[in-house]
Amino acid sequence: MEGDSARTPHLRAAPPPDGSPSADELLVLVARGDENAFGALYEQVSAKVYGLCLRVVRDPAQAEEVAQEALVEVWRTASRFDPARGAATSWVLTLAHRRAVDRVRSAQAASERDRRAAATATVAPYDEVAEEVAGNLERQAVRRCLKRLTELQNEAIGLAYYGGYTYRQVSDLLGIGLPTVKTRIRDGLIRLRDCLEVTG
Repeated sequence: MEGDSARTPHLRAAPPPDGSPSADELLVLVARGDENAFGALYEQVSAKVYGLCLRVVRDPAQAEEVAQEALVEVWRTASRFDPARGAATSWVLTLAHRRAVDRVRSAQAASERDRRAAATATVAPYDEVAEEVAGNLERQAVRRCLKRLTELQNEAIGLAYYGGYTYRQVSDLLGIGLPTVKTRIRDGLIRLRDCLEVTG
């Protein structure tokens, strides 16, 4: 407490000029569970608590949260306040300062954890060479298997799959019936598949 009070000497509140209870008196009543006293104390210190939290955490929304948490802590722990050790306002602001600092440290720790997690995350490197080699091997296997087809099958498949022609167009180009084209292509694809399964 003494160390904390020394860090926030400018936060000591002056007694209210209108004769209403001081923060010290109110806090003693709050320690006894007096809700009205807590309401009056809240009116006296909430703006200062919020301002202090805002200076520390910098974010208005977080400052509101921290201020709220600090004032709840005041309500819960008011019995710990010792008027002989300092002013009530300083005690309240010390609680708020600790809360705000804890919030900043927590955010920094979370940010550091995220940074470390991102730094250690392993991304499987993309191996362009291996990918190209695999592609080349596949192309070579297809070429090798195409050579095992009959000339008629190879011609029909070549027009349909490499030439981009429809079965009907292949039929017209080769001057043969459409059912024959379909049969040649189907049989050729079966042989091609079998060949690739063996060589793959």
